[in-house]
Amino acid sequence: MKETDFHLKGSVVTTVLLELHKFSSPGVINQISEKISQAPHFFSQAPLIIDVSKLEGDMSLTELNTLVSQVTELGFRPIGWRSVGAGLPAWHDDFHLPLLPPSKTRSITPPIVDTDKNPDIVVKTVVQEKVVTQPTKVITKPIRSGQQVYSEGDLVILTHVGAGAEVLAEGNIHVYGALRGRALAGVNGDTNARIFCKSMEAELVSIAGNFMLSDALQSIIWKESAQVLMKDDNLDILAL
Repeated sequence: MKETDFHLKGSVVTTVLLELHKFSSPGVINQISEKISQAPHFFSQAPLIIDVSKLEGDMSLTELNTLVSQVTELGFRPIGWRSVGAGLPAWHDDFHLPLLPPSKTRSITPPIVDTDKNPDIVVKTVVQEKVVTQPTKVITKPIRSGQQVYSEGDLVILTHVGAGAEVLAEGNIHVYGALRGRALAGVNGDTNARIFCKSMEAELVSIAGNFMLSDALQSIIWKESAQVLMKDDNLDILAL
């Protein structure tokens, strides 16, 4: 087999999802700026996906291009956008960012094709899902600032997570020490994932992309044992 000068590999990075429900400029930009001011280091250079699938009303190509420019000026790096198959705007092919599939799926529903033009040709794609149990990753050493740990299953950390460190898991996260950095559970969209820690001092916690910052956590539970879970589409922080 011929050797190459590079390898192409899959990778996992933390992305921020901007899900628009209503759009008015500069109202949305002012609200985003306020959110960034709470954790400027977390959002700096952060890959951003713009989701317009739940937007009330229409959005023009000019408005979306302007929004991309504005969030880029705020420090984000837009990498794609989401809409819905049947509701794709007429200009979707003219937008320069990649159109990404909806969350929890890996494909984009194509527009409905007039099959009368090819009445004898029927193409079907059958996707069969299989449940694969992912192993639990156990970390016995402290996670220090700048380090990132990822688990395809649950993540168990027997010590602490330092400020500036980031731990991510497709399942649950257990920290048997102080959680001072960022913890993101259910990163593939599992809303049943939870975060458990001995001492809640986190910069950010996230379940399935829904996150809460340090300022909000301090008003709920701080430096005490806690768990983080999703309840009615919102993060809930409970004492252990």
